[in-house]
Amino acid sequence: GAARARAGLRRCGGSRGGGGGEAGQRGGRLTPRTVPTFDVAVVGAGIVGLAAARELIQRHPSLALAVLEKEQELAHHQSGHNSGVIHSGIYYTPGSLKAKLCVQGAALCYKYCDQKGIPYKQCGKLIVAVEHDEIPRLKALYERGLQNNVPGLKLIGAKEIQEKEPFCRGLMALDSPYTGIVDYKQVAQSYARDFQEAGGTILTDFEVTNMEMAKESSPESEDGLKYPVIVRNKKGEEISCGHILTCAGLHSDRLSEISGCSPEPRIVPFRGDYLVLKPEKCYLVKGNIYPVPNPRFPFLGVHFTPRMDGSVWLGPNAVLAFKREGYKLLDFSTGDFLDAVTYSGLWKLVLGNVSYGLGELYRAFSLSAQVRQLQKFIPEVTTNDVLRGPSGVRAQALDSHGKLVDDFVFDGAAGSRILHVRNAPSPAATSSLAIASMIADEVERRFGL
Repeated sequence: GAARARAGLRRCGGSRGGGGGEAGQRGGRLTPRTVPTFDVAVVGAGIVGLAAARELIQRHPSLALAVLEKEQELAHHQSGHNSGVIHSGIYYTPGSLKAKLCVQGAALCYKYCDQKGIPYKQCGKLIVAVEHDEIPRLKALYERGLQNNVPGLKLIGAKEIQEKEPFCRGLMALDSPYTGIVDYKQVAQSYARDFQEAGGTILTDFEVTNMEMAKESSPESEDGLKYPVIVRNKKGEEISCGHILTCAGLHSDRLSEISGCSPEPRIVPFRGDYLVLKPEKCYLVKGNIYPVPNPRFPFLGVHFTPRMDGSVWLGPNAVLAFKREGYKLLDFSTGDFLDAVTYSGLWKLVLGNVSYGLGELYRAFSLSAQVRQLQKFIPEVTTNDVLRGPSGVRAQALDSHGKLVDDFVFDGAAGSRILHVRNAPSPAATSSLAIASMIADEVERRFGL
């Protein structure tokens, strides 16, 4: 298998060792005369796909594994456009998969970064109540965090808030010293190096457009029996696989439909726009400062996020993106737009959150409106202290009832040879190593590896 897999491929380049590097930035190419074969192909080189591929090759080093990525570089979308926070697991329902995977994942993330020399900062987080009616919700969060075994949690008063964050005002806060920050693109590239050094192949510039079972396999053809799934890309190149695992994030629903699976849950893209503090004002924020979540609203609300490069991000808002990979305010794709606005689930979400949605849309265009939200926590921040910053697009899975799908969804196709990770919700980056172990278990169960 492994020897056959490398026929007709140029391995994707990448530096070895260390935490940085550009693993997988330049992809392998297929030659027209050969159809490479792989035991398992993973579609999607975001942090979840790379973590899953790494876990699979470590468990099954004799198998030929490939990662297929449509972009020229790895971790180009959600994994390279997130806040960079290593979450501690406070928010999630005790006993839920998200809670368990986040707490496990954070511990594994810190351990992995230590092993690989990837820099991170355990700068902590304050979830701050600025109104009296938020205090009961804050105390409930504290109890939830304790049930989830989050280390080091404590409730602190106004004086202690100012000791930790001198410019922050609040009545009470939940102090989570275990929360940290890291560059997840660097982490993902390190997973890619681990995968390649174990013998895995990464093909970039390989946009999967078709997955199907081979029409016929002659009985004497070992390849036909062992590698019956044909995967084609946009350029007409193809590979043959024994099994396929898709971890396609923003396109997970489309790849599922290509293989004959259900169109639901549908991915509806929500763009989050950040502001950044001007460099001379970064002293205003030491660690992460978050609001108390309001259960009436679907998204968390604006927060203060220090970054590994010393900058501070403020936000994000959450507005419908008119393009699945549209990071600019006016980016537009007719197909993506129609996919979203013709979906009944989106209209049910919108109608249930009209005032919230209009507020978010207003803040997307109004700098002063965003700053007013931030001033609830740090009154000294003014519109003169901020600049418009980067954006990310969240692959939000939405069901037909207008409910945000909050947990993991697996789906299978083609006689159990294709497994789709339909939804790997936030905090997937924090939880990536724990999620990878869960995915690998599911792969082994479904594929009989």
